[in-house]
Amino acid sequence: MRLIQNMSTIAECATPEYSLASRAIKIAVIGGSGVGKTALVVRFLTRRFIGDYERNAGNLYSREVQVDGDQVSLQVQDTPGAELADNGIIIPDHVTCSIQWADAVVLVFSVTDRRSFDLISQLHHLVTHTSTGRGGTSTLPVILLANKVDLLHLRRVDPQQGPLLAATLGCAFYEVSASEDYSQVHGAFHRLCCQIAKQPLPAPPPVQSAPAEKRRSPLIPRPKSPNMQDLKRRFKQALSAKVRTVTSV
Repeated sequence: MRLIQNMSTIAECATPEYSLASRAIKIAVIGGSGVGKTALVVRFLTRRFIGDYERNAGNLYSREVQVDGDQVSLQVQDTPGAELADNGIIIPDHVTCSIQWADAVVLVFSVTDRRSFDLISQLHHLVTHTSTGRGGTSTLPVILLANKVDLLHLRRVDPQQGPLLAATLGCAFYEVSASEDYSQVHGAFHRLCCQIAKQPLPAPPPVQSAPAEKRRSPLIPRPKSPNMQDLKRRFKQALSAKVRTVTSV
């Protein structure tokens, strides 16, 4: 896996010099602060669980994986956490940019944080508005993850509320624990990758050809027609000069 951070690449483990990936899949992971977005991404890509991370780092993780037998370059964008405020929702600019960049979005809330659950509908609206506004014919594929289900004694979101919200939003729903169960996390992300891989590749933007230079005509331009009055005047002058010459002789 490669961790791309602040426009510089940090090699976490060896990566092949030449990529055999048939296509790239880009996933943005968004949600409130402290819901475990980074832990989920690292768990999916490395099988490891690390409890402490720098919050709101917004790192981009990259790895080549197998999806339905094809080699795929997978890029997962972690994002800074959104926050509920008295007058609405505070969304970092990086979140909106990540949605515009992504092929799919993973919405995450923590079952131990009611406010993170209340954010989801507004974040889904942002995904829908941003993805359709970028010129696409449909919204991005979205899944909803309820993280930290192992913390039963701290649960603040009822088990039935997640599926109900996902049904309202029209997306798949998974309850997972980044710390306790790798298979749950892997299964959710892998199904999303398979869904994206089945979609046709977006058509490349049309190539605008340089304006053709105006051709010059190979023909020699016709000379302008002579002025007939001028020709008559010159003929009279020549004739008059000839008459004078003859008379003088």
